[in-house]
Amino acid sequence: MVRTRVHNQFVSLDGYSAGEYVTFDQPIGDASRLFGWFDGRVIEGVHRVQEPVTLDRALFSMWGQGIGAEIMGRRKFGPQQGPWPDDGWRGWWGEQPPFKTPCFVLTHHPREQMVFENGTSFHFVDDTPEEVLRRAKEAADGLDVRIGGGPTTVRQFLRADLIDFMHLVIVPITLGRGVSLWHDVTGFEDRFALESVSSSSGLTHQLWNRRSTGS
Repeated sequence: MVRTRVHNQFVSLDGYSAGEYVTFDQPIGDASRLFGWFDGRVIEGVHRVQEPVTLDRALFSMWGQGIGAEIMGRRKFGPQQGPWPDDGWRGWWGEQPPFKTPCFVLTHHPREQMVFENGTSFHFVDDTPEEVLRRAKEAADGLDVRIGGGPTTVRQFLRADLIDFMHLVIVPITLGRGVSLWHDVTGFEDRFALESVSSSSGLTHQLWNRRSTGS
């Protein structure tokens, strides 16, 4: 069974998971404190075992295991708004994006796909969560689909009841403002079994697994 998974989604104590803006100089906007425990978005390095092996790193490494495609919001790909400019932008990651799978970028302004030598491709789509997930599952070829964020994209798929697993990382800070993971998302908790574990770094990892039918 192909599952739809969320991994390494950082959330503040007051529920914010991204900044209110993104720029070329500040790809995380005004929410950089969320990622102060680690470098960047905890993507680089997830394809290998890092030393020392800690609880945090072990859980972060699930990000790429058994994943055949990703769905992401437009702001995860770049800071541009409106029609795409002819600026040569190919994503935050240069010519070696870490995904190594087909990635579907949600945008109201589709454009031609981009293909990279390491197996990553970006497909720009304007459709419902259900249809985008159908296309991602086809591209994943029997593997799971990762909902890569940001929080607005995760909310879309939660509201559509399309997520099977979430790994949330609760960071012990408050931001006071930003993009909330939980805005306008209610009544889904009973569909999941929740486990939590805290690490010596101060992070709390929440593992949300969809309950089987009838459980």
